[in-house]
Amino acid sequence: MNRLVPVTPPPSPPASYTSHSTSYDYNGRLDEIRKTEYPQLSISQETNQSEQQTVFLDHAGSTLCAASHIRAFSHELLTHIPANPHSRHLQSQWTQRKIDHARDRLLEFLGTSAQQYAVVFTANATAAIRLAAELTPVSSNGVFCYTRESHTSVVGLRNLVARQDVNVKPIEFTDIEQLTLPQNTKGTSLLAYPAQCNFSGERFPLDVAGTIAKQYAGSKHMPWWVLVDAAAYAASSPLQLNQYKVGPDFVALSMYKIFGAPTGLGALLIRRSSVPFLRSKGYFGGGTVAGLAFDQQWQVYRHAIESRLEDGTVNFQDIISLHHALDAHKKNYQFMSHVTAHTWVITQYAVQKMRMLCHINGQPVCEIYGHTGKDFGPTISFNIKDPHARYVGYVEVERLAVMAGISLRSGRFCNPGAAQKWLGLSAQDLVKQASLGFVCGDDNDLLDGRPVGALRVSFGAMTSIHDIDMFIAFLNRQFCNHRLSTSSAISKPVSLPSGKAALQSSQTCSVEVEKIVVYPIKSCHGWTVPSDTLWPITQYGLKFDRSFVIMRENSSIPMQQKSYPDMALIRPRIDAESQLLILEAPGHMPLHVSLRPADLLLEQIEPQICSSRVEAVRLRSSKISSWLSAVLSVACYLACEPRLLLESKPQANSTKSLKSFANEAQLLLVTSESAGQVDQWISRDNGKQGVSIGPMQYRPNIIVKSAGAQHIRPFEELQWKSLFIDNCKFNVAGPCQRCQMISIDQDSAKRLKEPYATLARHMRYKIW
Repeated sequence: MNRLVPVTPPPSPPASYTSHSTSYDYNGRLDEIRKTEYPQLSISQETNQSEQQTVFLDHAGSTLCAASHIRAFSHELLTHIPANPHSRHLQSQWTQRKIDHARDRLLEFLGTSAQQYAVVFTANATAAIRLAAELTPVSSNGVFCYTRESHTSVVGLRNLVARQDVNVKPIEFTDIEQLTLPQNTKGTSLLAYPAQCNFSGERFPLDVAGTIAKQYAGSKHMPWWVLVDAAAYAASSPLQLNQYKVGPDFVALSMYKIFGAPTGLGALLIRRSSVPFLRSKGYFGGGTVAGLAFDQQWQVYRHAIESRLEDGTVNFQDIISLHHALDAHKKNYQFMSHVTAHTWVITQYAVQKMRMLCHINGQPVCEIYGHTGKDFGPTISFNIKDPHARYVGYVEVERLAVMAGISLRSGRFCNPGAAQKWLGLSAQDLVKQASLGFVCGDDNDLLDGRPVGALRVSFGAMTSIHDIDMFIAFLNRQFCNHRLSTSSAISKPVSLPSGKAALQSSQTCSVEVEKIVVYPIKSCHGWTVPSDTLWPITQYGLKFDRSFVIMRENSSIPMQQKSYPDMALIRPRIDAESQLLILEAPGHMPLHVSLRPADLLLEQIEPQICSSRVEAVRLRSSKISSWLSAVLSVACYLACEPRLLLESKPQANSTKSLKSFANEAQLLLVTSESAGQVDQWISRDNGKQGVSIGPMQYRPNIIVKSAGAQHIRPFEELQWKSLFIDNCKFNVAGPCQRCQMISIDQDSAKRLKEPYATLARHMRYKIW
C-alpha cells in the first residue's frame, strides 16, 4: 500500500517575504539557474554515474558556489596580480582597493553601511566570535550569557571568559528580558545568541540590543554587549541592520555559508558607536601597528579599526573572490528576500510531506523537531521511527541516503543545547555516553533505544521542489512499512560437521560447507581457502583472519574500506608452508611479508577498534609501508596482533579480547539461500532480471548451502542458537549489523547501492 499522497502545489510564501514580487522559483528561472550555475548537481560525485543526480540537502553545512563566480574569479587571477596589500607597488594598491571595496559591498549586501558598522575580515565565523569576546570589556562582576540554541563556537567562549574570572550563565532566550533589567545587572556583561539555530532552524529577533538599550537611555554604552551569530541566518535571509536604531555590537558571519565560496573567509561586523569602548588589544600582528619599538614596551596601533584588528596579511585572494560571489548572487537571485521567499516555500513543502509519511498502522515515520508555529528557517532536524514507534538509527539512514545520492547530515550538529532540548538529553546522559566511548562523528546512534543525535536536511537558494520529492520518495521507499510481516522462529540447534555433505538432526536439513574465507588484513579482499586444504581454527577465529590492519601515519584508528574503497583491491593470501603473507594489487608487483617474528622489526602501538584500545605491533619496514602507501595513495603502514607472532597457548583466565581485529565476533556465516533471496529482491524491486551479487559480497568466513532434499530457508540462520563443525561447537552471537562495506564491489572497489539498500528495506522490521 503506497502512503505517498498525490503531488500538491507548493504553498505560497507570506507577503512579507515577497517584497520584490517573485515566486518561490524566481519566476520560473530556477531550472535554468541550476543548469548553468550548478552543474555539480547533475552527477553523482562519488560513483561518477551521470544518470544519478545529486540531491544536496546540507546547505546549513555549506551551500554551493556558482559556476559564474568561480569562472570570473579564475579569470581575474589570471589577468591581474593580487599582491600583499602591505606593500606599496601598483599591484598592492590595486589589491587594497579591492579589499576596501569588498567591505563596502558586503555592508550594502547586509543592509547597512560603513557609517554604522565596520567589517573586520577573519578566517571564519568561529574566529569572528572569538574576536568579539576578546574585544568586549566584560568586568569581573559581569557575566557571559549564551542561549540554549548557541553553536559550539559560542559555547566555547565560556572557557575564554572564565580566565578573566567572569561568571558564565547558559540561559533560555526567553530569559533575556528579565535578565537584562537594570535591577538584575551588575557590571559589564556579554550576551551571545544565534539569529538562527543550526539544529532546528528556529529563528530569533535581531533587535534584542535595541530592546535592552531602551532600559539604559542616556548611557554612553549600555552594560550589556550583544553578539549575534548570524552564520546560519544570513545564508537565506537579509539582515537589514540599517532598520535598527541600536543594532547588535557584533555580528559574526561566514562567507561560504552564504555563497558557497570562499571557504577561508569570515567577517565580524562591529557597530561603529561601540568602537571607542572596546577592550584594548592584547596580541598584535603585522600590519596592525603604526609604530613599534623592539627594545621598549611601546607600540601605536593603527587608527582604523579594521587595520587595527586584522592581524597579519588578510586573505586577499578570498576577498577578491567575494566580489564575484556577490556578483553571482545578484545575477541569479537579485535580492536576498527572493531567496527567503523561495526557501520558505521549500521548507513548508518538505515539512508537510514529511508529516504525511506514515506506516500502514498510522504511525508517523518522521519525528520532526520544531517547525510548530514559531519562525523557523530552512533547516529541519528529525529522526525516523518504525511501525512500533521505535527509533531507527540515524547512521543507517545517512548511509542509505548516501547510496541514493542524497546528501544530508547526522549527529548533534555542534549545537549541544538544542540537541539536549529536542532529544531529551541531560548533561548526565552526555557524560554517560562519553564514558561508554561515544564520540561526535562515530557510528553510535542509539543508546537504550533512544537517539543520541538526529538527522538534518537544510535548503539553499538553489534547492528545488524536485529535490524534496526525491528525498520524500527515498524515505517512503526505505522506511515506510506498507506491510507488517512476521517470521517463524526456529530454535533447534544445527549441526554442521565438516565435509561436503553433512546430515543434521531430524528437525533440520542436510547442508554443506561451500567456502571458507580468510581476511588476513582487516578491510582488504578475502582469500578463499582451497577446497583441498584443512585450515586451522583457534579460539580467536580462523587462523590469520583479521590479524593485520593498515594504519594511517599519526592515526590511532585502522583504515577501513568504507572510507578507503581501494583497500578492496589489495588481495592478501597466506603461504603457510613458506610462512609468508603475500599481497597483490593491480598495477603493483606482489609484496612478500614474512610471518616469522625473527625477520620483523616491531614497535608496540595501541590502535582503536570500535572505540576500544587494543594491543598491536607495527611492522617497521619502509618496503611494506611504501607498497601500501602507493596502492592506497595515503601514507600508511602495516600492523598486526601480537598473538599472531606467538605460538604459545592462550593463558587461562586471560582478559584479552578473543576477536583479533574483528568488530563483533570471530566468524561470520552466510547461507547461499539467503544471498539468493536478496538477489531476487533486488531483481524484483528494480525491475532487473538475473541479478547475481552472491554471498561473497557480504564478506563471510563460512558459506553454507543446502545439500539434501529439505532446503535451508532464506535467513533461517538468524534463528540458530549454536552449530557444530567437525564436533567443534560455535555459539551464534546474533545477526551481523549491516555495514556500508557490503556495498563496495570487492573486485572493482566501486561503490554500489546494493545490496545494502535492499537489505535495509526488507529486513529492518524482522531483525532490528
